[in-house]
Amino acid sequence: MPGSSLELNVLAAPADAVAQLLAEQARRGGSIVLTGGSSVAGAYREAAALEPDWSAVTVWWGDERCVPPEDERSNYRLSKENLLDHLQQQPRESHRIRGELAPADAADELDRALAGVQLDLMLLGLGPDGHMASLFPGSPQLAVSDRRAAHGPAGLEPWVDRVTMTLPTINAAARIVFLVTGADKADAVACAFAGEITEEVPGSLTRRAPVPVEVFLDEAAAVRLEP
Repeated sequence: MPGSSLELNVLAAPADAVAQLLAEQARRGGSIVLTGGSSVAGAYREAAALEPDWSAVTVWWGDERCVPPEDERSNYRLSKENLLDHLQQQPRESHRIRGELAPADAADELDRALAGVQLDLMLLGLGPDGHMASLFPGSPQLAVSDRRAAHGPAGLEPWVDRVTMTLPTINAAARIVFLVTGADKADAVACAFAGEITEEVPGSLTRRAPVPVEVFLDEAAAVRLEP
């Protein structure tokens, strides 16, 4: 049974709404977990414009491709070019997942760093296959319950190994926010947020978290949801 409620927000500009949430959290302090994916670059640029001082907040990444930080596939690079490079004051701490390390070593480093940490805002995307972070359908990492981070192969392109926060880590966040845009995500949105909770759609598993799951969608991504 789900442990939380869903808050579905279908907006003309969902990235702007998420940017506002990020800026507000940056002002409050605490911790923000950033994501990669095609939907978030605009939200990051707007968040930096709304609040250019992130010195009160600690920044994490929910997952990373096992590539160097300057690689065009790097989630860190996406965040750096669209958010960090536009800030006047950098975050108090930035816990970059070191994708240039061996995957097991990078996952171990993240697992240790997360010990005792409260994650205040967890930002997630949703893949067209229903994956979140680097937890893919059928991924062995989905079954990991005794670690805060794990590693494994990708379920979609780019075909490089990934390091990811585990499901218990994601679901323990104080606030869980999805940003999903585009018609190619419509089926995944319907399955994740209106279908059964199943490991075949990893995004649906956040509905077992003890906090409401806030989902920000454009009309194209929301088209298969019931009114």
